[in-house]
Amino acid sequence: MSAEDAAAAAQQPLAEERAEVEPQAADQAPEPAQEQKSESVSETAPEDKAPEVKEEEKKEEKEEDTFTYRALVLTGYGGYDKVKLQLKKGLPSPGEGEVRVRVKACGLNFAELLGRQGLYERLPSPPVTPGMECSGVVEAVGEGVQDRQVGDSVLVLGRCGLWQEVVVVKADHSFLMPDGMSYEEAAALPINYITAYMMLFEMGNIRPNKSVLIHMAAGGVGIAATQLCKTISDVTVFGTASASKHEVIKQGGVTHPIDYRTRDYAEEIRKISPKGLDIVLDPLGGSDTQKAFNLLKPMGTLIVYGAANRLTGQRKNLLALAKSWYNQFTISALSLMHSNKAVCGFHLGYLDDEFPLIARVLQTLLELYKQGKIKPRIDSTYHFEQVADAMRRMQERNNIGKVILLPEPKKEEPKAEEDKKESASEDKKEGEQKNDIQKEEPQEEAKAEEPKTGES
Repeated sequence: MSAEDAAAAAQQPLAEERAEVEPQAADQAPEPAQEQKSESVSETAPEDKAPEVKEEEKKEEKEEDTFTYRALVLTGYGGYDKVKLQLKKGLPSPGEGEVRVRVKACGLNFAELLGRQGLYERLPSPPVTPGMECSGVVEAVGEGVQDRQVGDSVLVLGRCGLWQEVVVVKADHSFLMPDGMSYEEAAALPINYITAYMMLFEMGNIRPNKSVLIHMAAGGVGIAATQLCKTISDVTVFGTASASKHEVIKQGGVTHPIDYRTRDYAEEIRKISPKGLDIVLDPLGGSDTQKAFNLLKPMGTLIVYGAANRLTGQRKNLLALAKSWYNQFTISALSLMHSNKAVCGFHLGYLDDEFPLIARVLQTLLELYKQGKIKPRIDSTYHFEQVADAMRRMQERNNIGKVILLPEPKKEEPKAEEDKKESASEDKKEGEQKNDIQKEEPQEEAKAEEPKTGES
């Protein structure tokens, strides 16, 4: 025993007092903060507090078990009614390297329309929650997460499962939102702009004085591609859209809008650019892919990234599928060599193993947003209860820009109902007053009606 220990032992109280004090010190040792708060803690305080702590822990566990959150679930393949609003139970906890996000807005993409009909192979079988992009606020962070904290506003990328109020995702699949960006814009940016950027810059090698054809130019990818083309000088953009959308897409940067419903877009392009085009972005498939290839100049590039022609109604159309398959574009390597053209395919859903590339592209896009060079156009917002209306608007191609889903419940409008009731009660009172007047003064009423008939 050291000299210091011996001195300390000599100064200790009697054995009886020591027996009373030592248990108290042992109980309080793990909680030094409590000793600093009050020096006169009673000997029974730690014993009383232990049950309270256990009760609080049980209460938290109970809240986690009873917690519910809203989610959209694809219950089967078919029409709009197959996506249903459901309540999920249990508060999801982030694991190592994960974050929990309270979702504020979700993006609706063409892939989800295909997935509803069983035509998008990257979506797991029902029942499943769709959703590849969303935005919200970080609520909790898992162990090992250093670059995210509670309260951060983020946009999120995922394969599926983001159409719900609360999501748990890998921390590196979340990206900090720039100042001034709304949650709707954040949910609108990832899928459309990553797709457009990678096609134009990674595959198309777009440069000044090039020409580009953008189909569905008023859609999410179409508007994103148009804005990105504007970041390069002297790029000529041809865009197909219905006539009612031409003014908007022209203001957005489309040089030559073409109404694909009333005109042959290939003929219209040949009138303006007889030699053809440098880049064609094809989301249509079928016979349109052959037309796109024929429109290319030598050294031109065709990038196929969709098959919208397969989607012709609420449910899977076997005739449309067969027609699209029959008209599928095929070409031999020898023909490609002789034509001096390139054909590429792009599918963001199959780039799971290339996430560092995707993250780099998204960071570039966020920087372009900060510089004011790109800005998602929000067509409309729908609450989860209105998901069928949102899908219908997009599938019928009535949107100009991005369609957004909002997890928060749709607020009722009681004021309007009260106004209706008040109006009805006032009409009733007026009717009763008129009846009383008719009973008391029938002659005066008759006289009063005579000038009215003359006025009419």
